[in-house]
Amino acid sequence: MTTSLYELSVPTFLQTVRAVGGFLDRAAAHCRETGADPDDFVNARLFDDMAPFHFQIEAASHHSVWGVEALKTGAFTPPALVGPVPFADLRAMMGQAETALQAFTPDEVNGWAGRALNITLHRPLDENDRSWRPWAPRQHAFTPETFLLSFSLPNFHFHAVTAYDILRTRGVPLGKRDYEGRLRTRSA
Repeated sequence: MTTSLYELSVPTFLQTVRAVGGFLDRAAAHCRETGADPDDFVNARLFDDMAPFHFQIEAASHHSVWGVEALKTGAFTPPALVGPVPFADLRAMMGQAETALQAFTPDEVNGWAGRALNITLHRPLDENDRSWRPWAPRQHAFTPETFLLSFSLPNFHFHAVTAYDILRTRGVPLGKRDYEGRLRTRSA
């Protein structure tokens, strides 16, 4: 069986984008039930040297939508980060990512397979400095498949699971199935 570039990318991103939207909804419901303020999650972090919750959501959005856009354009050029926004805006951001991903068709995405994809990525200036700033540019030669599988999907899942973990550590009752989302099973 052959798996297409479309199957590797768009439905995979959509499964987790929808799951992230779902656990953001669960977090909002938890706050309504407990009287907590969901905006308290916006700047929450797992550790002081890790990016905050709002960054995790925004980065997950960027790596999904702009990861697929990179397959088309040959450049990973997400928009500038917006920074801390209200919790409701983070949920809307995931809804916008879902809508953008749904607009890609199998024929168009599969038509980008196998091309050269040279991307400038940014790495720490000092490899011993694990903070997420400052970063220096570095060129990488990919194909759409290797970009997707070795850069975009791993980064996307890292940020999605980190957002999940932040909510879990703040008492939101989430489980593994909340992260998995709706599984894509074969028809009977």
